[in-house]
Amino acid sequence: MKLRLRTPALGGIAIVSGGIVLLGYFLPIPIISGLRSVFLEWALILSAVALVVGVINLFSVHANKVKAGGEQGVFSVILIVSLVLTFVVVVFFGLTSETSLWIFNYLLLPVESSLVAILAVVLLVTLVRLFSKKLSVFNLIFALTVFFLLAATVIVAWIDIPEIGLLRDWVTQTWSLAGTRAILLGVSLGAIATGLRILLGADRPYEG
Repeated sequence: MKLRLRTPALGGIAIVSGGIVLLGYFLPIPIISGLRSVFLEWALILSAVALVVGVINLFSVHANKVKAGGEQGVFSVILIVSLVLTFVVVVFFGLTSETSLWIFNYLLLPVESSLVAILAVVLLVTLVRLFSKKLSVFNLIFALTVFFLLAATVIVAWIDIPEIGLLRDWVTQTWSLAGTRAILLGVSLGAIATGLRILLGADRPYEG
């Protein structure tokens, strides 16, 4: 016999549990604080289960691609072998073992460096598209900043010019950090607004 919860029941569970967690941060009541801790532990367990399910689904999807054959099957084989090998190494040798650190330093870091190189190309393509559509002051500032950071990174890597390095660090730690904080602030406000809408019943993501 399967237990199936209707939408009002799911909505009530979401609203009550979310309200208890929210009140637990503001009201120093032992019962509410204890329930908040329990709910947060359940959420962590569900997140871990969701991660395991995601890994299993990833493995299943790429296993089906390998069975189907074709050019994409080669990349699926590489992904599956890398996934299994990394899992076995971490389980038997630990996260801080020499083998695990070798995988991190000589496999993961080069891949991340390649992604950074792709990001530089994407920035250049974005600049070309911006100037092809409309030239404005903000587009010009963006273009000058990108060109300066790319050029300064290359110059500092080959020639020791402290002034250029200091100016590059000032741009990244002041302008870029300010933009990053603004993005994080916007994401946080959006998450709070979404959570409040779920608590008030305006949004129902549990309906499927």
